[in-house]
Amino acid sequence: MSQYRQSPFANIPPVVKNLLIINIICYIAQWAFSKHFNLDVFAAYFFDSPNFKPWQVITYMFMHSLDSPMHLIGNMFALFIFGPTLEYTMGSKRFFNYYFICGLGAVLIQNIVQCFEIYNITGHLTASPLEQETIEKIAQIYYGGVIGASGAIFGLLLAFGMLFPNVEMFIIPIPFPIKAKYLVTGYIVMELFLGYEQFAGDSVAHFAHIGGALVGFIIIKIWGLKSPPQYY
Repeated sequence: MSQYRQSPFANIPPVVKNLLIINIICYIAQWAFSKHFNLDVFAAYFFDSPNFKPWQVITYMFMHSLDSPMHLIGNMFALFIFGPTLEYTMGSKRFFNYYFICGLGAVLIQNIVQCFEIYNITGHLTASPLEQETIEKIAQIYYGGVIGASGAIFGLLLAFGMLFPNVEMFIIPIPFPIKAKYLVTGYIVMELFLGYEQFAGDSVAHFAHIGGALVGFIIIKIWGLKSPPQYY
């Protein structure tokens, strides 16, 4: 009887499946070795920060907050829901490239925004000899690392909204279905608002999310991706 029982993960395409596995393994490693795990080595830092290392633009995508398990759960749930359809539509190789380019784009946009933040404070795009008061204002930029797959995930949300715009989705607690194109637009507008306001105590890299979506939009246009014929 068991030989006919299909695994619930059997229909997950290879790239999505491996991304899920790697992210979960990395999270378990963070937890198991938390006393000796130096997150600064893997989080993405501002390019002018003393903590910056080149490999961080990749490794940050596989690190998630131990203080908030929903950080990992939310990202992996979105990858599980939207990823398979997009991988089947794009093909595994193109989906792999898309995912990581969106993740890289998220870091790039985050760095560009941080350059402007520093410029507004100091008149320079990077730090120069500064007074202690000014250093305290830009400390979060230089010593606050970015972690999580959210930038790449926002690229996936954008792709789903563009390729399957009229698919209706239920989002708790909204009691009625919303088309993907409106859902994605709403998320991006909300991230723009939160990134601009940057409420006190908000440590979320909202512009990295926007960066992932923006780069995803550019890639889809360059590649000329359209909704698959069967979608209609």
